[in-house]
Amino acid sequence: MPSWWEGPSFWLVVFSLTIVAMGRGQGTYWLARLTPEQALRHAHPVTGWRGTIHAWLQDDGLARGRQALQRWGLAMVPLCYLTVGFQTLVLAAAGVMRIRWSLFTLVQLPGAIAWALIYATIGFAAWQAMLAAGAGSPWTLVALVIAVLALVVAAGARRHLGRRAKPAAADIIG
Repeated sequence: MPSWWEGPSFWLVVFSLTIVAMGRGQGTYWLARLTPEQALRHAHPVTGWRGTIHAWLQDDGLARGRQALQRWGLAMVPLCYLTVGFQTLVLAAAGVMRIRWSLFTLVQLPGAIAWALIYATIGFAAWQAMLAAGAGSPWTLVALVIAVLALVVAAGARRHLGRRAKPAAADIIG
């Protein structure tokens, strides 16, 4: 009897997750590469999705992604797939820095494959363990839902407080 990773369904999942990771990485890269040209040079939007992207591209996080790329080079692109949160900053910084697309795509591929392998093995195993725990007891499922909701609320509150703490451009200028 073959092991679970030897079956075609496992490799189909890995391939599909690799495509998802590549698509997300390419989307982040191109959004960051094309947006500054239009949004930062010609306008300074403050509301709506344009304002959100403008603020995100001006944020300190993107500067951290740029610093990592400048310090460690293109090796940060595949390595960033092994992180949570920092991945987006590095991929966007690559776009802002206008790293050649073909080179970016080439170095992105090993990271996307590693991410897919991690989620196809450890990630799904953890997900199945949580579902099994919830199926055994309705109280466990309730606790899991509450924990997820608490994390979402905490992340939203942190973002909201972070925005309020930053001084507005008008406060800085005048």
